[in-house]
Amino acid sequence: MRLFVAIVPPAGALAELAAAVAPLRAARPGLRWTGPDDWHLTLAFLGEVAEPVLPALSARLERAAGRHQAQRLAISGGGAFPRPARATIVWAGIEADRRPLTALASSVAAAARRAGAPPPDEGRRYRPHITIARCREPGRVIDLTTALAGFAGRGWAATDIRLIRSNPRSEPRYAELGRWQLRPAGSG
Repeated sequence: MRLFVAIVPPAGALAELAAAVAPLRAARPGLRWTGPDDWHLTLAFLGEVAEPVLPALSARLERAAGRHQAQRLAISGGGAFPRPARATIVWAGIEADRRPLTALASSVAAAARRAGAPPPDEGRRYRPHITIARCREPGRVIDLTTALAGFAGRGWAATDIRLIRSNPRSEPRYAELGRWQLRPAGSG
């Protein structure tokens, strides 16, 4: 099964982003737009994971979550991968204290590796974002990244991490398999 570990923003943050994205979606109908039900902040993409690995993976993710504090995040700005002039992905950015967020992502990846589900992208620089659209072919999206540049959503507390199964050819597209609480902010 195809898995990833993510933080899911609260409904209010997703609604703010949806309002900002609506005119962009209307202006560029040729892109494959994702919606609020699919929006998440990936901590680690795990790829194909065998079902027998799930118990160990769940236990390791619970331990990883317990080592990190809840974090203050906000959806802010946007960009494109690999670059706006020839993009395959359009994304909304995440405003956060990067050090603890990167440490959480590294801890989640290490937990997956120890459980026998090594993330295929482990070792690459962590770039927190929410994918909002995919280009069918590499294309120019400078208009979209410029429009997103000024977006700044209200902050919110990320209090848990989730293990999610991706079902690319079915609805709903994502199914939550587990959720683990981060330590309360300010706890030692």
